[in-house]
Formats: sequence, C-alpha cells, structure tokens
Amino acid sequence: MSENTDPNPFADAPHGDGTPSDAHEAQAQDEAQAHEAAAPEAEATADPRIAELEAEVASLRDKWMRAEADMQNLRVRTKREVEEARQYAVQKFAKDVVEAAENLKRALASLPKPVEGEDRLITSMREGIEGTERSFMGILERNGIKAEDAKGKPFDANLHQAMSQQHSDEHPEDTVLDAWTPSWTLHGRLLKPAMVVVSKGPAQEG
Repeated sequence: MSENTDPNPFADAPHGDGTPSDAHEAQAQDEAQAHEAAAPEAEATADPRIAELEAEVASLRDKWMRAEADMQNLRVRTKREVEEARQYAVQKFAKDVVEAAENLKRALASLPKPVEGEDRLITSMREGIEGTERSFMGILERNGIKAEDAKGKPFDANLHQAMSQQHSDEHPEDTVLDAWTPSWTLHGRLLKPAMVVVSKGPAQEG
C-alpha cells in the first residue's frame, strides 16, 4: 500500500473543481454581477431626484430674476414720481403767478398807444411796465413756466378753451382767430388753457 505524500493535495485537481481559489473567484464574480445589477437600480433612483433638484434651481432662478426686474421697475417708477413731485409741487403757486403775468399784460394793453409828443409820464409808465413784464417772463421761463400765443394756430383742445366761434373767409375752420390769454404750461404740463375765439370757416351763402 502506498501513501500520498504530495504536500499539495489539490495540485493535480482540474481548474474549477471546487478549490479555495476557485471559490474566491466565484464569489468575486457573484459580487460583481450583483453590483452591476444594482447599479441601474441606484441610477434610476438618483435620476428623478437630480431632475427634481434641477427643476427647483430653475424655479428659484426664475423667481429671482422676476424679483430683480420688479425691483428695477420700482426704482425707476419711484425716481420718476419723485422727480414729478419736485417739478409740479409748485403747480398751484404757478397758477397764481401766471395770473399776475396776465395782469401785467392787461395793464400794458390799457395804456394808450405811443404817439409823438405824448405826455412823458405815460411814456415812462409804459416803459416801466414793459421792462417789468420782460423781467417777470424771464423768471417764469427759467423756472419751467412758459406762455404760448394761440392766435393763428389750429385749435387744440389740450391747450385751448373756445370761448366763442365766428365765421371767417380768411381762416380755415378750427383756426384760432383771436386769443384773449396765452396757454400756460409748467415743464410741458398744462397750467391754464388759452381763452380763444375759433373760426367756423366761411359763412354759408343763401
């Protein structure tokens, strides 16, 4: 009887016959396959969460941009309102001032026309009132108050108030024939309309 004295009892065994190395390799392959099978499941689980986070980021960005646009519009609107309040805060006072300007114009109109040899007092009075009116109008214009003579211009309901209408063979219909007062504006905004007489066009014959 002979004894097997080979120190490696698995040396002659065919590959994959259940040796420890084969067992380890099989276990590694099983683990790899399990990992590969689990990977798509993990990826499928992660994808919806990533999409949800991306949608949330996009929504927050959109809200931020809208809020920034609203804030910019608010700044522009506030600046415009402050500027308008500054420009038109004196509107009531300006209306009273233009009344004084019109009274100066009436005072000039009430004086007799210049004639040779007139009384020196009348001449001095006229020159004094004319100088005062020019200075006064200059002050008004420097502060944004302007007068515009409407005579001969097309009637504009935004600037003129028709006090009467007359037929005219020389002026087309809706032309201002005469203006009793000018139209007054403050920084382009109407203060007081001109009081005008408007043409009705040629009179109908027959």
